Amino acid sequence: MTTTRTHDVTTARPTSGRSGLRTVLLGLAVALVSAAMFGTSGTVGKSLLLTGWSSGAAVAVRVGLGALILAGPAAIAMRGRWHLLRRPVTWIHTGLFGLLAVATAQLFYFLAVERLSVGVALMLEYLGPILVVGWLWARHGQRPRALTIGGVSLAVIGLLLVLDVLGDVQLSTVGVVWGLVAAVGLAGFFIVGSDDSSGLPPTAFAALGMAIGAAVLGLAGLVGVLPMSVSTQSVTLAGATAPWWVPVAWLGLVAAAGAYLTGIIAARMLGAKVASFVGLAEVMFAVLFAWLLLGEMPAPVQLLGGALIVAGVAAVKADERDDELPAATYEVEPLPEA
Repeated sequence: MTTTRTHDVTTARPTSGRSGLRTVLLGLAVALVSAAMFGTSGTVGKSLLLTGWSSGAAVAVRVGLGALILAGPAAIAMRGRWHLLRRPVTWIHTGLFGLLAVATAQLFYFLAVERLSVGVALMLEYLGPILVVGWLWARHGQRPRALTIGGVSLAVIGLLLVLDVLGDVQLSTVGVVWGLVAAVGLAGFFIVGSDDSSGLPPTAFAALGMAIGAAVLGLAGLVGVLPMSVSTQSVTLAGATAPWWVPVAWLGLVAAAGAYLTGIIAARMLGAKVASFVGLAEVMFAVLFAWLLLGEMPAPVQLLGGALIVAGVAAVKADERDDELPAATYEVEPLPEA
């Protein structure tokens, strides 16, 4: 008996009916889980910043630890697929993901925060979903229709209300530029993350991408672009004292490994456009966790903003055409066949 290896990437066609609905619902659930995990990073990370950690160090440790956590599962997922690492497209895609989705989005967001209020910086970064719509129009001819435009408008207005940027506006030209660069990185998360043509399983793709991103952030720290400082002081979370490694472990396991992995899976299941708009829920989860862990009560206007974001996501999803639907699979390289 001989063993042959199938090298061609297989892509399932979009499904319809109940199977297609299950895929969409599962994708939406995974995307919300990812947004919730990402939403914990600000509150948990703040506990470290208050003890002397720099933002750059917290982010670099977060994604570096996330890559290490996924290394074992990634190696298991790559059994029978190690030949994919010889493909140039594999390193192009993971390199772009690490550079854009991990390093650029994180680094330039914190550079923007140095010159802008947190609300304005977040608002600029979360223009990423609009850039995704523009990319799909320019690159794939998917011109946005009225319902998509309406959904984008609702989501942007909702984001403004959730972040309450009008209550604390601080403008800086350089800061605005950095915020827009961070938006490009966020758009890259969904555009590159939704592309499964490399054949890598999501676990391996996330691990490699975060490892590359951590290396870039580490290099930025070495050259002095990103300040790096750490502390071993105890932190305070939800009114309780905890050792410093508790938030570090949470950031690596949940806000990095879990968040990036589920985000990639959701992007491959839903497509870049819909996944990017569902990702706006991260802001709502961040407000929720700040309320639960830090006692920062959300204002009524923020709750209204959350409802508008949900309405915007629903409109964008409802306007999705059949030719925009992603493949029904997110692990595209088959195992060797006997």
